[in-house]
Amino acid sequence: MARSRNRRDFIRDLGLSAAALPFVLNLPGLAFANQARRKQRLVILFSPNGVVPETFWPDQDGEKFALKESLKPLEPFRKRMLVLRGLSDKVGGDGDNHMRGMGCLLTGVELNPGNIQVGTTSAGWSKGHSIDQEIRRHLQGDGATKTRFGSLEFGALVPDRADTWTRMVYAGGNKPIAPIDDPHQMFAKLYGRVKDQELLGSVLDVVGDDLKRVGRVVSAEDRRLLEEHAAHVRELEEETKVASKTGAVAHPVPELDPGLKRENDLLPKISKTQIDLMVQSFAADFTRIATLQYTCSVGNARMRWLGIDDQHHELSHQDSDGAKKKLTKINGWFCEQVAYLAKRLADTPEPGAGGSLLDNTLIVWTNELGQGSSHTLDNIPFVLVGNGLDFKMGRSLNLKNKSHSRLLLSLAHGFDHRLKSFGNPTYCEGGPLSELV
Repeated sequence: MARSRNRRDFIRDLGLSAAALPFVLNLPGLAFANQARRKQRLVILFSPNGVVPETFWPDQDGEKFALKESLKPLEPFRKRMLVLRGLSDKVGGDGDNHMRGMGCLLTGVELNPGNIQVGTTSAGWSKGHSIDQEIRRHLQGDGATKTRFGSLEFGALVPDRADTWTRMVYAGGNKPIAPIDDPHQMFAKLYGRVKDQELLGSVLDVVGDDLKRVGRVVSAEDRRLLEEHAAHVRELEEETKVASKTGAVAHPVPELDPGLKRENDLLPKISKTQIDLMVQSFAADFTRIATLQYTCSVGNARMRWLGIDDQHHELSHQDSDGAKKKLTKINGWFCEQVAYLAKRLADTPEPGAGGSLLDNTLIVWTNELGQGSSHTLDNIPFVLVGNGLDFKMGRSLNLKNKSHSRLLLSLAHGFDHRLKSFGNPTYCEGGPLSELV
């Protein structure tokens, strides 16, 4: 109760507007800030259509491993990463492997029967909620770790349709959560702006006097964080103004087809902007749980900025040397996005504490398939980066066909959420992965 009174009194005494609240509610120096314990964060990043095993998995196990071409962008973080080979999605039931690969990836439970038809098989939504939402509930139920947003779901070129292939996050059975793949919409969600995009440029003008009042009564460290937060918002506003004049940023991206070349070719820009917004949301303690979904299962983006005009999913069905070379390049680009996120987190100081955001964040990069050409659910890629969950990092492990549900359970345990099982208990036999710690 004291925390709530402190917050209300602070807002009332300074006469702050509602628009200023995202900037000040989680300053670490304030009495009502969430500083009771270490801030742990989780990011789950998804890219589709499997990998090329021979250019992805290290040949060595243990601490002395070399990164192959697909993982080379993460070389600066090799001592802070875990490459987990041998995790398999063993969840059976309805749906083809793309469906189950996507819908069971974070839920660890079967899909409901449904009318999404592929050949002779069909399926609906997942029967349960996803692990990010389980951890979200755990944190939000604890007053010391409650944040403004329990979780944030980012997207990049997610098709404008809702089906089993396009959703990996679930609030519950038959309750998929759509990612926000328009950075302007995410910006509006974070800063509570009005729908008219032209007014996005006025955020700091509206709250400028409020921020000056706050700056006079907080510590030097909190004042620095306020200034950094405001500078980031101003930078986004300037980009928004330019984009509005040039048309360089579109409205929510519809299902990809050859007629949507401009949106498709904006994926690098969308990716960078969404990652920047995510990192800023962590620095402001808006949330501690986030997901970032690139396209979707059976995603068919064309990576023309890499000199590849083929559609990604169509290319993943091929097994020729030429196709493998292109797919390796595509997965290398996705790895670059993970590396960019890791660097942004590593370069951002942890507010109110020593170290960086990466010291308290775990990135989990994954996929719905092990290999696109075979549609296998064995050897699902899981690459972990960061020190958020106190796993023993700097290793490549072969887990030899263990259930990926045990990794989901390990993530919960890493947040001190001691579940006995998650999803279908059958796939959690053996408990959390002891190899991680």
